[in-house]
Amino acid sequence: MAHRLDLDDEQIDVLAAILNSLKTERAQARLDEQRSIAGIADAVEGEAFDKVHATEALSARVEAAERLKEEVLTTLEKTHAMLDPEQRKRLAYLLRSGQLTI
Repeated sequence: MAHRLDLDDEQIDVLAAILNSLKTERAQARLDEQRSIAGIADAVEGEAFDKVHATEALSARVEAAERLKEEVLTTLEKTHAMLDPEQRKRLAYLLRSGQLTI
């Protein structure tokens, strides 16, 4: 990404910090999803369906998705702020063309 956007050294350092935070939040979201799956499995395992347990598990998944959404928005905002207009155009192109995903 740094090469495609022609980032300078300072921008690369800033982007690395931004993406590190996003990476951490994505890892947490994956962990939360696994916990949610385990909670759902527990809810269906018993003699009777445990709707309360399943609801809690699914609510935790929604909360994780909301946290991830906020982190992606923050990442986009910070990335936008550090890029010059031409770099923003290149980033938009990479996103639209599917060469870069978020």
